[in-house]
Amino acid sequence: MDSQKEALQRIISTLANKNDEIQNFIDTLNHTLKGVQENSSNILSELDEEFDSLYSILDEVKESMINSIKQEQARKSQELQSQLSQCNNALENSEELLEFATRSLDIKEPEEFSKGDNGFSFSPFFETKVPKAPEIDPVECLVADNSVTVAWRMPEEDNKIDHFILEYRKTNFDGLPRVKDERCWEIIDNIKGTEYTLSGLKFDSKYMNFRVRACNKAVAGEYSDPVTLETKALNFSLDNSSSHLNLRVEDTCVEWDPTGGKGQESKIKGKENKGSAHVTSLKRHTRSGTPSPKRTSTGSRPPAVRGSRDRFTGESYTVLGDTAIESGQHYWEVKAQKDCKSYSVGVAYKTLGKFDQLGKTNTSWCIHVNNWLQNTFAAKHNNKVKALDVTVPERIGVFCDFDGGQLSFYDANSKQLLYSFKTKFTQPVLPGFMVWCGGLSLNTGMQVPSAVRTLQKSENGMTGSASSLNNITQ
Repeated sequence: MDSQKEALQRIISTLANKNDEIQNFIDTLNHTLKGVQENSSNILSELDEEFDSLYSILDEVKESMINSIKQEQARKSQELQSQLSQCNNALENSEELLEFATRSLDIKEPEEFSKGDNGFSFSPFFETKVPKAPEIDPVECLVADNSVTVAWRMPEEDNKIDHFILEYRKTNFDGLPRVKDERCWEIIDNIKGTEYTLSGLKFDSKYMNFRVRACNKAVAGEYSDPVTLETKALNFSLDNSSSHLNLRVEDTCVEWDPTGGKGQESKIKGKENKGSAHVTSLKRHTRSGTPSPKRTSTGSRPPAVRGSRDRFTGESYTVLGDTAIESGQHYWEVKAQKDCKSYSVGVAYKTLGKFDQLGKTNTSWCIHVNNWLQNTFAAKHNNKVKALDVTVPERIGVFCDFDGGQLSFYDANSKQLLYSFKTKFTQPVLPGFMVWCGGLSLNTGMQVPSAVRTLQKSENGMTGSASSLNNITQ
């Protein structure tokens, strides 16, 4: 009896253990099932976000390609329209000359042949001359305010000239103008005077070549000797490798990105004609309490993957320009998005620390705009602040005179002086920008405006300077 009870006890114990094992296994299965469901839900959510991001990027690429096609179409249409106009004028002149020639064949008497039925002399018809090549006068040409005025003259008086054709092209070749160049000539037709002004240019090359030819009713003359004019200006882009991880940088645009660049390394590839368009996939998560920034459409190439991800960190939401200023006078403009919460514009030495903020060190100078909680506009240097009692302009112009040790900020529209620092730069400086919850866009390839040059000559006393900040605490 006892042995049977012991055996039964062992069976009960074994069954209890098995029961526990089964229950644990059931719990494990339930936990696994729950995990599978949660993971599946997360994957589906991430997949939706990924595709939303891809659709958004593809839309931008599509818009960029459409804009490029439209611009090329407009350029080609303008070029073909110009050629069509020239051909129509040539055809009209040819028909007129053909009519004169036909009428002259019907004249029998020599005297009448030399004078038409209306007293018109047909002799000039046979004496029609090709206009001589005009001469461009470099001394009379003017390069200012991103505009170029070209002036020329005829080597001798020619009252048969009907109009002139001016052609120009950009180049970085510093020698004599070449017949063949990497860029095609742009054409401006039907110029009645002996000078012409091209305005609103972007000076993204060191030089521009110009040539002109004269046209009468019958024929166009030879081109003038080409003349090269210097169109030097500071061109730079934002250095993606120097930017804070929370900034999205595309050429001349920077935008606050709360995702910290997640997903920048994944790309999608698509064929485009003979090449391929590489598109960077960016996940657009939104953190609780942080506004989701708007995308900035620039029509430029997709952003490159950042090289050095720790150039700036912490609250130093900074990106630098990719071109150092070591001498000379330079000018560029900055425009902020309307809803940008905070941004700074200025210059800094290359040695600016990874945790440093513009204007809070002795190696950086800037003006700072704050639109969060309270509105402030101030000049900053070496952790000193000077409040500016002026309205924040739509666009800010930055003038840097490296040799003269001057950094000035202007209302880009009115050219009103906002503030000037007077210092002595001991190292090359880089354009610097800070942005939080918003974005900035740059305009480079600009000459120093004439109005700014004039103000600089008359404002040598300075309305503000670095020394004036020494007694101002933050």
